[in-house]
Amino acid sequence: MTLANFLRLAINSRMKAEDSGSKGISVSDFRKLMRAKMEYLQMDSSFAGRYLNEGFSGGEKKRAEVLQMAVLAPKIAILDETDSGLDIDALRVVAEGVSKLTGPDMGALVITHYQRILNYIQPDVVHVMFNGRIVENGGADLALKLEEMGYDWVRERFSVTE
Repeated sequence: MTLANFLRLAINSRMKAEDSGSKGISVSDFRKLMRAKMEYLQMDSSFAGRYLNEGFSGGEKKRAEVLQMAVLAPKIAILDETDSGLDIDALRVVAEGVSKLTGPDMGALVITHYQRILNYIQPDVVHVMFNGRIVENGGADLALKLEEMGYDWVRERFSVTE
C-alpha cells in the first residue's frame, strides 16, 4: 500500500465516522490536497507513491508522520520521541514541518528526552515527568535548564523514600 493510498483511506475512514452518509474524498480532491501539503512541507511528490514504510530511513518515516499530520489535520498530535534516531539534517526538516503545522487549529504534545528538537520547535509549555507524574512546569527555559544540569536535580528533589 502506498503512502498516498494509506492517507486517502485514513481520511475516508474519518469522514465516514463523522458522517455515515459520506462517500469520502474524491481522488482528484485528494490529489490536490496531497500536492498542496507536500509543497507546503517541501517534500518531493514521489514520496507519496512509495510503499508505506518500506525501505524508509528513520528520517523518512518521521517525514511521513509529519505528512500524515498535514493531511489528516488532527486537533492535537502526540509525537513520542520524534527526534530519536534522526541525524541533524533530518531532525531539522521534521521539526520545521511540525512547527509549520502547529498553531491555533492543531496542537502538538512533543515527548522528548533531549532539548535539541526544541531548537526548532519552540515550546509554549514544558513539563517534566518523574515516576509517572508531572513534577515541574515551565517555559522553554526549563528545557534549557535540563540540558545544562541534567535530571539529577529532579531525581533528588522528587525522589520519595518509603
